[in-house]
Amino acid sequence: MTDVTLTLPEPGPNPHVIAENAWFVPANPYEIVVFRLDVGPEASRASAALLSDAERQRASRFAFDRDRRRFIVARAGLRRLLAARLGVRPESVELTYGAHGKPAVSRRFADADLRFNLSHSEDVAVYAFAPGREIGVDVEAVRVIPDADDVAACFFSRRENEAYLALDRRDRPLGFFNCWTRKEAFIKAIGEGLYHPLDCFDVSLAPGEPAKILRVECKSGDHCGWCLDSFSPAPGFVAAVVTESRKRHVDFAALLPRRARPATIP
Repeated sequence: MTDVTLTLPEPGPNPHVIAENAWFVPANPYEIVVFRLDVGPEASRASAALLSDAERQRASRFAFDRDRRRFIVARAGLRRLLAARLGVRPESVELTYGAHGKPAVSRRFADADLRFNLSHSEDVAVYAFAPGREIGVDVEAVRVIPDADDVAACFFSRRENEAYLALDRRDRPLGFFNCWTRKEAFIKAIGEGLYHPLDCFDVSLAPGEPAKILRVECKSGDHCGWCLDSFSPAPGFVAAVVTESRKRHVDFAALLPRRARPATIP
């Protein structure tokens, strides 16, 4: 379990890509791409043309134009990224959804065995891809929440809440969102979302300490079958990604686009 260092992409046709990375931990490979969602009206209209009817209907339910535009651009970005990895056009990507809403590619693309997840906060979207293993990702803008202590008491496990309350007041906003994103990424990876009891597993949260799953029910984090990493996709944001530990026989390199040059995001 380590912190992920993202890389800047090569100059290309999409100026809204903030960073991307193929994370080659030998037993746990996955890929991260970060998009900026603040695009102009023309780009937003082009993005809307790629969506399915169901996605357009979902977009129409947003009360504010800003939120609707971010949703449209985020979903279109997902379709473009999946299309590049599956060898089809973005509008041809077919998505299905699990019992609790987790997206997946349809059976038409079963041979690729490509799993993915996405999350966005404000104008930053994070996409995670992993061949042959489940994956979940979450991103949040780090900010002060007036009732953060009450939220932590309700939704963190006892161990997590004790660790959170032990933090210096200045560290609590980052500690809070470290915990929140790590728990969200886990429940998204397992496909249960908020239907999964949040107090049945523990994650680390203290700023500066390694990102780890500490416990899942009666199992220690080291033997729970899941891996946790954390990273900052953009200044002022924190994100987490959780992947299955188990391996499958998939040619990971064949699914990846041309790599970006190494450069650490400031």
